[in-house]
Amino acid sequence: MNELLLAAAPAAGGSIWGMVLSFGAMFAVFYFLLIRPQQKKQKTRNSMLSALKKGDKIVTIGGLHGHILEITDDVVVIRVNDVTKMTFDRNAISHVIASTEEAAKA
Repeated sequence: MNELLLAAAPAAGGSIWGMVLSFGAMFAVFYFLLIRPQQKKQKTRNSMLSALKKGDKIVTIGGLHGHILEITDDVVVIRVNDVTKMTFDRNAISHVIASTEEAAKA
């Protein structure tokens, strides 16, 4: 009986290392497939929001199109048409359609 216990002990220790290795591999897969792309996406969004300037044509997360009239650290005033001005949080900007440099070149 003691021989069986001694023979089983190294196998249990080996399976622990195998389990640790498999958890490490799973974490690496999750990191490269889920976490890292999300971090890259957040980084590009933050750089887009910090590069906003007066005159940019933008789209909000609600789908509203307009031109930036005023911009502060956390608030953006958008001109929707000739009369209507709307105030949004800076985080409500989805993407920039045309920046002022692109509009000047065209």
